[in-house]
Parts: sequence; C-alpha cells; structure tokens
Amino acid sequence: MKIAIGLAFATMFTLGTLPQAYAAAESQISVVAAENFYGDVAKQIGGEHVAVVSVMSNPDQDPHLFETTPSTVRQIGAAQIVIENGADYDPWMDKLLTAAPHPGRTVIDVAKLTGKKAGDNPHLWYQPATMPAAAKALAAAFSQADPAHKDDYAARLKTFDASLKSINDKIAAVRAKYAGSAVTASEPVFGYMAEALGLKMRNESFQLSIMNNTEPSARDVAAFEDDLKQHKVKVMFFNKQASDKAVERLVNLARKSKIPVVGITETAPPGLTYQQWMLSQLNDTERALAGPSS
Repeated sequence: MKIAIGLAFATMFTLGTLPQAYAAAESQISVVAAENFYGDVAKQIGGEHVAVVSVMSNPDQDPHLFETTPSTVRQIGAAQIVIENGADYDPWMDKLLTAAPHPGRTVIDVAKLTGKKAGDNPHLWYQPATMPAAAKALAAAFSQADPAHKDDYAARLKTFDASLKSINDKIAAVRAKYAGSAVTASEPVFGYMAEALGLKMRNESFQLSIMNNTEPSARDVAAFEDDLKQHKVKVMFFNKQASDKAVERLVNLARKSKIPVVGITETAPPGLTYQQWMLSQLNDTERALAGPSS
C-alpha cells in the first residue's frame, strides 16, 4: 500500500494537533479503526459510550493504494483506543501510532488476537473466528477505559455474539451442500471464508501475484484460463475494489464460459453492518454455487 506520512505530519503540525474534525464528547471513548468493519463492531459493542472513526471506509477506493491524510493523523493522535488488522495489511497504522503517541492508548492488533503474522493471508475478517475475538477485545478495552459502563459493554458483547449465529448457520448450510466444490479467485481476499465453506480453492499462486502487485507467470495465467474454459471450477471470486487488466480479462472469460462470478470487497459497503455484509456475500456465493439459472 502507498503511504504519504511525511506530508501529512507536516500539515498536522502546521495546523495544530487538536482534532477539530474528530470531537468526541468528554463522556465518550475516542476510537479509531483502521478499517470500517472493525469500526462497525466497535460501535456495536460501545454504543453511545464511544465515538468511532474508521479510516478506510470508501467502497470505491483500492485499499492497496491508500494514502494517509492530515485528518487521519489528527484522529489517531487523539484516539484512546485503536483497532488495526495487522499482519502487514495496514502497515501505515503502526507508523502513525509511533509518530502520534497518546498516553495510555490501547491498541488492538487483530492479527495478534488470531495468531496471524506478516506473510499469512491478511484478510482476517473473512475468517469466522476473527470478529468474536475482536469484539471480545474491544469490550475488555472499553470496560477498562470506562468501568462505570462495563455491564453495558458485556451485554452488548453478548448480543453481538448471538447475532453471528445467522452467519454461522449460513456457512454450515453452504458447507453441507457444496463442500469439496472447486472454485477460483483473482486474489485471496475470500480465502478464509472459502476454507470455512469447505471449498477447494485453485490458482492460489496467481492470486498471490495479484495481491502483491506482481505479474502472474504465463503458466499461472494459462492454468487459470484453462480452469474457466474447461469448467474445472464452479465459481470465480474477484475483488471489486481492485482494478487490474489481467483480472478484468479473466472475469470476462468466466462470464463468457458461463462460470458464475461473485464480486467481494475489502471494506464494508455504506449502510451495512458487518453481519449484513457477510450474509450478503454468503448469499451471493450460495446462488453462484447452485449454478447459472437456466
């Protein structure tokens, strides 16, 4: 990902460090989430007791091309609690945290919560076990920062965990019907969820090349094309937020070959909770696995 930190900090110090665009009430805990789906979970757990800002929230933005801004710097500098993905997905966040210290600030690194590290698939929010762990960590951090409302945070955590049943039930239903089905993808964004669904993912070398902004080998491209032309896969997933001509050509080939295509995203669409977002994509996946309508 691109980062432009030097200019942002120069501007911040020119304008001053008071976060005018990020004014939490004194009774609220100031929270910054690197990605909007973590911000949504923070709001669900914290309710009216927290003021949450999500840095990456534009559904039209390629997350790999993200650049920091002066307002981002001010928001992070004022935050009492920060939640980041980690696993080298949002490395700009660690740089900003170091450069904009806040006494007593709590940083929740989701990768560390889930035992992941740089080099692992960083799209952790598609792993079913991730959000319960993140929500639990947020509830603990809120309770420590605001012990007067710890019972409220505990109750909201319980409600959040219960709300995930619809997602887990859908995963179980799709897995029971389609486990073992071969699928492919342009990037490993949906990888953890595909694994949870019991799907057999192909062309993983191609996916890593696209994720790392390197040119896929001719052999990998040919193998991907053959899978589509010969109907060796039931579904193709692609990242709707990233633009790549090689991927666009494969999406067109999949459609021409009548292979269902499912677009997935790296940030939650506006107006949807994390639960609604996941269910929407799972429903799309289920329809695609059922095959093209006659």
